[in-house]
Amino acid sequence: MRYNMNHTRRGLALIFNHEKFDWCFGQKRRVGTKVDADKLSERLKELGFEVNLHDDLTVVGVREVIKRASRADHSDCDAFVCVFLSHGDDGKIYAYDGVNNVRFLIDHFKGDRCPTLVGKPKLFFIQACRGNRHEIGVDVPDGPEILPDEPPIRPTFPAGADFFVAYSVTKGYFSHRDINHGSWFVQALCHILKMYGGELELCELMTLVSRMVSHRQVEGSNRPEMVGNKQLPCFVSMLTKKLYFPRKPLHQHPSESS
Repeated sequence: MRYNMNHTRRGLALIFNHEKFDWCFGQKRRVGTKVDADKLSERLKELGFEVNLHDDLTVVGVREVIKRASRADHSDCDAFVCVFLSHGDDGKIYAYDGVNNVRFLIDHFKGDRCPTLVGKPKLFFIQACRGNRHEIGVDVPDGPEILPDEPPIRPTFPAGADFFVAYSVTKGYFSHRDINHGSWFVQALCHILKMYGGELELCELMTLVSRMVSHRQVEGSNRPEMVGNKQLPCFVSMLTKKLYFPRKPLHQHPSESS
C-alpha cells in the first residue's frame, strides 16, 4: 500500500539554515551550510515541493514559523517536509541565539495539532551533531551484498503515525561538514534524490544515503586524531505505507491565461 501522492500540491518544505550565531552564544560559524541549503532546495523543488528557506532565525523565530506551518491548511497536499541545518546535541537543535528541543518542534505536526496532515507523511531531516563522539573505521570481511529488495529496519518513534525522522548521524556522535562542499549527509541525500528520487521508496533512498556516507572518512585535518574518522546516518520511521515521489504534473498558475 502506498501513500496518496495525487493531491493538487506536493506540499510545503521548510528549510532552517543556520550559519551564523550570536557571538555571546559561543557557537562557531557553520561555513559550507549555504551549499547544503541551496542544493537541498533544488532537489526538493524537483520533487514538487514548495520550499521556504529561512536563514539564521532566532529560537522564537523558528518556533513561529513552525507554528504557522502547523496551523496552515494542508488539505490539498501530499506531504510535509522540514529540514534543520545547524549545530546540535542529542534531542536539541541550535538557532541563532539559543536551543530548541527537536521533539517540541516535531510535535506541532501531530494529528491533534495539525489535522490536515493526518494520514499524510511528515518528514524531518536533521543535519546536526548529536554528541561529540567520533565514528571510527573497522575492516569488514568480504561477504554477500544486501539485496536491494530487503526491507530496512524501521524503529519506532513516539510522536504519532506517519512521521519519519532522518538524522545525519547516530545518537551521541559527531556530524562532519566540508566548508566547500557542505555536510556529508546532505551531499549524499541530494545525490541520491537526484539519481533515484522519483524511482525508489523513501526507506530505500535513505538506506542508499547511509551507505554512501558510511563509505567516507576524514582524509585530511589540522587535527591528526580526526583523520580516518567516519559517520553513519540513521532514520526513524513511523510511516504506515510505502512512500514514493512520482513526478508531479505542472499546474498553471491562476493568474496566467490559457
